Amino acid sequence: MEVEVIRAWPRRFESVRVTLPEPATVADALAASGFDPGQCDGYAIHGERAAADAELRDGDRVELLRPLQADPKESRRRRAQRPR
Repeated sequence: MEVEVIRAWPRRFESVRVTLPEPATVADALAASGFDPGQCDGYAIHGERAAADAELRDGDRVELLRPLQADPKESRRRRAQRPR
């Protein structure tokens, strides 16, 4: 089974294709990719939030999620208070 593991930043990204035996999990893909798990805040499969023990299928895209830089609610509140 082949999956793609992606780690992204605001203006760049890294992508690694890994081949894993079936059945494989998100944690297996992360270990095979060589990416540091301490730099991510969670995982997603094709944009849908997933746990480390979620099973993968051939062709899946595993995304490593970064921690939020700002609280979305607070950011919206500040934008709404700005004069137009």
